[in-house]
Amino acid sequence: MLISQMVDSRGCTRVVAREPGSQAQVVKGAESVYKLVLEAANARKSLLQCIADHGLGEDADLILAYEEGRLLAPITHPDPAHLHLTGTGLTHLGSASTRDAMHIENGSQLGSAELTDSMKMFRMGIKGGKPVAGEPGVQPEWFYKGNGHALVAPGKPIISPAFALDHGEEPELAGIYIVADDGRPFRVGFALANEFSDHVTERMNYLYLAHSKLRPTSFGPEIRIGEPIADVNGMSRIKRNGEVVWERPFLSGEKNMSHSFANLEYHHFKYPLFRIPGDVHVHMFGTATLSFADGICVQEHDELEIYVDEFGLPLRNPILVAEPEEVSIGVL
Repeated sequence: MLISQMVDSRGCTRVVAREPGSQAQVVKGAESVYKLVLEAANARKSLLQCIADHGLGEDADLILAYEEGRLLAPITHPDPAHLHLTGTGLTHLGSASTRDAMHIENGSQLGSAELTDSMKMFRMGIKGGKPVAGEPGVQPEWFYKGNGHALVAPGKPIISPAFALDHGEEPELAGIYIVADDGRPFRVGFALANEFSDHVTERMNYLYLAHSKLRPTSFGPEIRIGEPIADVNGMSRIKRNGEVVWERPFLSGEKNMSHSFANLEYHHFKYPLFRIPGDVHVHMFGTATLSFADGICVQEHDELEIYVDEFGLPLRNPILVAEPEEVSIGVL
């Protein structure tokens, strides 16, 4: 099942559910996806059962809502500071090659005769990223992207900062999580995500990775409930003035990854900081495909699109560049 949220013609938020390829319907009595999934987590009830208990009502036109800019991110938090945007890199088979080449080419690590730290991390994942059930495996690379203030709804512009050197897409799967009142995290499902990054800044020195990730992010438009798909086949494209200027398939799912989802989840939620009751986590699982590797420079007003059939509507966002800001630090 797919769930999402939209604003109806009266300006009210509606939670919407559907089976892939079927008509979307409003979930009765659900004020938001956040309240619905927290209700399910606290009751230790599956989200599918919770939706069934609420019941489905009137039909909802998701495509029209998308066209009219009424689609919301598929989950938000009443306090945006309590929605965490994070991710892991070097998790997909083949994902190390581009990163490794960037660091060697730019001289930010030692020569090609030695393994870069990126390649070392990737090989660690190949060896220990899928441990025996119940046992933690090797730690992945981890990064922070921001909180709910950095979240962009599907269809809305991703605004790149004026100081950015690149405006690059990264087509990924994101795990969506809610922390129940007793501090136990629950996975809601998976969604498409654009882990928007600055690859030119990252290429300058791999220690700039943290800076390159502090960018707006969009995910959705729908969350797929249930067990993960092992072999995900999608398409990522860039449109300029309505024409496709770059297009490439991408793979995800555990069949194409060096880490299991369980291992990545363990190493995120092992920190008590990420088990605060009521918090929402959107954790992006990495990719092996990005236009930057093909020498593409994303321009302002380009539209980024990510599509996987099983995840419902495509994720689309145009790119804008912010005006320069003067940052003035006061002294108290």
